[in-house]
Amino acid sequence: MTATGSATVDDLGYLWARLGVVERRVRHAVAVRRGSDPSPEDPYRGLYLTPEEVERILSLPSSAWASTPTGDATVPAAPGSRLHRIGRDFGLSELDIELLLVIAVPDVDPRFERLYGYLNDDVTRRRPTIGLTLELCGIPPAGDGRFRFGAAAPLVSGGLVEVLEPERPWLSRTLRVPDRVVAHLLGNDDPDPVLRDVLRSWPVREDPVLDEAGRSARIRKALRTGADFLHLRGNDVVQAAVDALAADGRSALVPDLVALLGEPDPAALLAALVREARLAGAGIVLGPLETLEPGRGERARLLRTVAGRAEGVPLLAHGEVAWDPAWAPRMPVPFDVPPPDPGRWRREVGDEFDPAWTPALAGYRLGAEQVRRAASVAARLASVEGRPVELADLRAGVRAQNGAGLDRLARHIVPAVGWDDLVLPEPARRAVGELALRARHRDRVLGRWRMRPGGGRGCGVTALFAGESGTGKTMSAEVVAAELGMDLYVVDLSTVVDKYVGETEKNLERIFTEAAGVNGVLLFDEADAIFGQRSAVKDAHDRYANVESAFLLQRMESFDGIAVLTTNLRSNMDEAFIRRLDVIADFPMPDAAQRLALWDRCLGRELPRAAELDLGLCAERFELSGGSIRACAVTAAYLAAESGHPVGTAEVIEAVLREYHKLGRLVLDHEFGDRAGSVTSSSKGDPSALEHASRP
Repeated sequence: MTATGSATVDDLGYLWARLGVVERRVRHAVAVRRGSDPSPEDPYRGLYLTPEEVERILSLPSSAWASTPTGDATVPAAPGSRLHRIGRDFGLSELDIELLLVIAVPDVDPRFERLYGYLNDDVTRRRPTIGLTLELCGIPPAGDGRFRFGAAAPLVSGGLVEVLEPERPWLSRTLRVPDRVVAHLLGNDDPDPVLRDVLRSWPVREDPVLDEAGRSARIRKALRTGADFLHLRGNDVVQAAVDALAADGRSALVPDLVALLGEPDPAALLAALVREARLAGAGIVLGPLETLEPGRGERARLLRTVAGRAEGVPLLAHGEVAWDPAWAPRMPVPFDVPPPDPGRWRREVGDEFDPAWTPALAGYRLGAEQVRRAASVAARLASVEGRPVELADLRAGVRAQNGAGLDRLARHIVPAVGWDDLVLPEPARRAVGELALRARHRDRVLGRWRMRPGGGRGCGVTALFAGESGTGKTMSAEVVAAELGMDLYVVDLSTVVDKYVGETEKNLERIFTEAAGVNGVLLFDEADAIFGQRSAVKDAHDRYANVESAFLLQRMESFDGIAVLTTNLRSNMDEAFIRRLDVIADFPMPDAAQRLALWDRCLGRELPRAAELDLGLCAERFELSGGSIRACAVTAAYLAAESGHPVGTAEVIEAVLREYHKLGRLVLDHEFGDRAGSVTSSSKGDPSALEHASRP
């Protein structure tokens, strides 16, 4: 019989035999008590003490140091029984097992509640006390047996027995066996209800032994050689730990550490977790360790508690942080877990998965549970529309798991543009494409191929988009996010920069920490404001500014996400930042051909155009950036809506003129020609001038 199987008939038979021994002892104790009880038929016995009873008690000899023989025959041990395994896994002696059965019997047979009330001489106390339990097992109350109920004794420290009523004298304190332990003895293996809200369901793969990437092989080998305390570092290590435990014949208990630490009494839940692992013959997968914040000492003490109690239980802690020796009295065996198997999407989606989707999904950094959730969301989305699962459904499932923490620190943009909307010269377009390429294949190149350099560098991809305002830097970042199936988060510098020393670094750290848990592209617009060059130290302001820059240098290197920095002045960027960038794209002002394409795309297909509209003329004469062209297109559309006519050359030129005034640029005759005067007059309230100017 396995550790998690139901109790067999033989198993229950052995339990009944052991409880039969307890019943004989109770019958003997009741008989002895009735023989010396002057008023056994008194209905109020146990509720008062008469003077005669006081005299009788005083005349009895003390039995505190002398055992009471019971004459019971012992029952042969059953090595395969649950009771035997409890004794083995919790380190109990045969005496401990006898004590456990005496305490548990009222929860199995209600007759013993009344019998214990009689023996306690108190009808309201229907559970055994320490003194009564020792008496029924033939142990003198002043002997060593009383210490089997100390806090460090196996029965109590293992959570098998609870000592209640601490305000009473030691021997009169009530004992209780938790419901979960009694249920386990009777053959039930449902987890303790107190753990229901903190345990995460984690299915085992059908064939955990097949581990192509070797993720669980070393863990499995360590478990089989006796290492029961491991520290796993890597991405998606929980699945590898669950697979390794399954291959070793054990189930896995995976608590949500964030939820557990948020409970009113996390220490009690951790004790119940360790007890559950021993009862079920399971291992504990605990993490992520980042939850144990350095400034929260009580959380570290909880880990010390569980590590101390779980000795002999496989404890697999996981997290990206280094192990702190203060977390536990013993050191774990460290393991770096390789990157996850790329075929996990196929396993979760099933037969509907298209292998052509693999490159598009490779850019996501997801754990096994996140992949499972994304696949579940995708299946429901496709089911609602009555069609097979598509790549867009899987991407929607990934984005649905992005937390709202980063939304409070950055502007969230759902990409609505693609490569066809991007008008760039070939070098810039190639650089933007390289950023998407690096983001898609970073797990393979930096993970499985181990091309990541040392120095504590992360697996992030960073790029610099440099160029004048309106040349397409932000749109290019949005296109990259759309290509990767991610959302774009634009960092608002007003929420980052702070005049107080050290606050800017704290704000940036919060952004990087939140971004690490989000599958998105992080955009620092006008990045030279915080990523600027370091300068010679002349006063305290220079020193703290340099400290801020140094922090950013280190934090960008350890960043595991995708970040894009934009700047209007590349020369303002610190050279140390430039060296650490993966991609640099220069965005020049568009030439005439690119401007023509921009005019055509910005005006769109829905806006009615006049037959005489000459976009070639506008593109040739007016040297505008893409952002300015879009602003002019919107202004021309408003002018057309007001006049009731399709957009013509006059509306476009009027919009350009207004853009020139907004930008503070000179209105030159060689750009506007003969139309400048008529267009100017139209802006003074003569609607007919626009129509006249639109005719050649």
